[in-house]
Amino acid sequence: MDYDLKITGGTIVDGTGAPAYEGDVAVKDGRIVALGACPGDAARVIDATGAIVTPGFVDLHTHYDGQVSWDADLRPSVNHGVTTAVLGNCGVGFAPVRPQDHDCLIRLMEGVEDIPGVALAEGLTWNWESFPDYMKAIDFPHTIDFAAMVPHDPLRVYVMGERAVHGEAATAQDVARMRDLVREAMEAGAFGFATGRSDTHRTSDGLATPASEATIAELSGIAEAMKGLDWGVLQAVSDFDLEKGPAEFEREFDIVEAYAATAPDHPTSITLMERPLDPAQWKKIVARAEAAKAKGITIRMQTAPRAVGVMVGFQCTFHPFMGHPSYKAIAHLPLAERVARLCDPEVKARIMAETPDKMAADGSSVPPMVDKFLGAVDFVSTMLFQLGETPDYEQPFEKSMYARAQALGVSPLSAIYDAMLEDGGRAMLYFPFSNYVEFSLDNVLTMMRHPLALAGLSDGGAHVGTVCDASFSTFLLAYWARDRVRGERLTIEQAVHMLTGANAAHGGFRDRGTLAVGKRADINVIDFDRLTLKAPHMVHDLPAGGQRLLQDAVGYRATLVAGVPVIENDELTGARPGRLVRMSELRAV
Repeated sequence: MDYDLKITGGTIVDGTGAPAYEGDVAVKDGRIVALGACPGDAARVIDATGAIVTPGFVDLHTHYDGQVSWDADLRPSVNHGVTTAVLGNCGVGFAPVRPQDHDCLIRLMEGVEDIPGVALAEGLTWNWESFPDYMKAIDFPHTIDFAAMVPHDPLRVYVMGERAVHGEAATAQDVARMRDLVREAMEAGAFGFATGRSDTHRTSDGLATPASEATIAELSGIAEAMKGLDWGVLQAVSDFDLEKGPAEFEREFDIVEAYAATAPDHPTSITLMERPLDPAQWKKIVARAEAAKAKGITIRMQTAPRAVGVMVGFQCTFHPFMGHPSYKAIAHLPLAERVARLCDPEVKARIMAETPDKMAADGSSVPPMVDKFLGAVDFVSTMLFQLGETPDYEQPFEKSMYARAQALGVSPLSAIYDAMLEDGGRAMLYFPFSNYVEFSLDNVLTMMRHPLALAGLSDGGAHVGTVCDASFSTFLLAYWARDRVRGERLTIEQAVHMLTGANAAHGGFRDRGTLAVGKRADINVIDFDRLTLKAPHMVHDLPAGGQRLLQDAVGYRATLVAGVPVIENDELTGARPGRLVRMSELRAV
C-alpha cells in the first residue's frame, strides 16, 4: 500500500488561514505525506465528502494535571476535536511535591479549579516527586497528546514549605532553587512555566494561593530559567487587582510585563476577558499588551469565544439557594430525595421567605462573589438563562429568568426555583458572569480579532461542577463561522487558524497545527453543516464517585492523532496513540 490512510473528497482548511480548497490527505507512519491530489492506494480510506478537513485543535489552557495520571481518555476535550492539550495553567498542579504536601496541593486544586478533593485523593497515583518524575509518570498512552508547564504554586511549596503557604516573600536562595528546578524540568521537556496571581483564587481552606503575591524579583528570577532554550513559554493569570480598584491596575501589569521581559524570546500569555466590576478593564489590558509589543515584549492574550459563565442547578457547585437554611438542612440528601422535599409547597415557601446565610468567610474556599450572587438574585436573574437542548449562548435580556418571572407574574427567585426543579431537579441555568456585560458577544469578537489574541481559557478538566468550557473549540467553529445572526462572524479559515496554527505557533509545536506534508497527522474530519453542541449534563464518573459536567458534540466524523482515529462518528474508538510531548525533543519538520 502507498499509504496507511487516505481522507478523500473533503474541503481542506489547512490551519494557516489560507482559503479552503478541495482535495485529499494521505497519511503514512503518522505523518501527512501528500495533499490535494493523492494518487495511490491506502490501507484505509475515510470518506470526507461534504465535510471539512482541519488540523487537530491545540488547547493551550487546560487543567488535566491530576486527571491525566489516571484517565487515558481525557474527556471532554477529545470529544471536541482537541488533539493536543497543555496542562499546568494558572500556576496550579501536582509537581514537584514532597509526600507530606500531597494534601496541600489537593486542597489548592480543589479550591482554585473546583475539582473534588475526594476524587483527587482517590485518583492521583503520586508516583513522582520531581517534575521530571511527574512527566515520566504521566507519559503513558492516552487518546490525545499533552504537554505540561511547571506550575508556580507546587514549586514554591516544594522549595519554601510552610513559608510559601503563609505568603512569605521568597529569599534570593529560594528563587535560585526554583529557577534551577524549572530549568531541570525544561531540559526534561516541559512546555513552560505558569504562575497565578488572581485575588479570587483560594485553596479549599480559604487561603490565598502560594504564588499570588510573588514579587517581580521572584517571577523574573524564575523566568531566567528559559534563557538559552529554543522552546518554552510563560503563562500568567491575573485579575489585575480588580477588587482593589483601577488604581492598582498599572502596578500589577508592570509586574506581569517585567516577568515577560525577562525572557523576551519566549512568549507570554495572559487572560483577557470583560469583567463586570470594571467592564473597560479588558481594553486597558489590550493597550498595555500593545505597548509591550512595541518594546519587543510579546504578551499574548488568551480569549474565550463566548461568555465565561457557570452552570447553576441543584446538582451544581453553586446555585441561589445554597445559603438558605431550609435548603442547607436537606443539602446532604441524594438528588431525588432533595427534589421530593423541594417540590413541597411549604418547603418552597419557607425558602422563599429566608435570608441566605453568608457562605464566604475566613477559612472558606467560597469566593466573596458567591455572597454577592446570593444577595442580589433579582439582579443576577437578568443574566440567568435557560440554554435549551441545543444551547444558545448569546441570548438577549428578554430571554432572561428575570423577564420570564415578569411574564409569569412571580418573583425571579420563584421562577429560578421552579426552573431548576425541571427534569427531576437536573435542569441547569446558565450565568454568563464575564464577557457578557452588554448582553452581546460583540466585545468577544473584537478580542478574538486582535493580532495578539489566542484562543484559550477552556479550563478542560477544571471547574467540573460549574463549567464545561472544554467545548469552546466546537463552539468557536460552529457559532462564529456559521451560526451567529446577532452580528458579524469569522470566516471558517479564521476560526480554524485560531484553533490550530495560531496556538501551535505560540506554543512552539512545530510538528503540528497545520495540514502540510511532513506534519503529524493530527486531523479532524468535521461534518460542518451538522456540527452541534448538546446541553451540558452531569455525570458521576470521577474517582470516589465524584461528579463533573460533560457536553457532547455532533459532527466529528473522525479525529486522528498521529494518523490513528480516536473519534469516529462522535464516539471514542478505544485507540490511545497520544503521549506526553517533550518539547526538548521537538524539532522543526
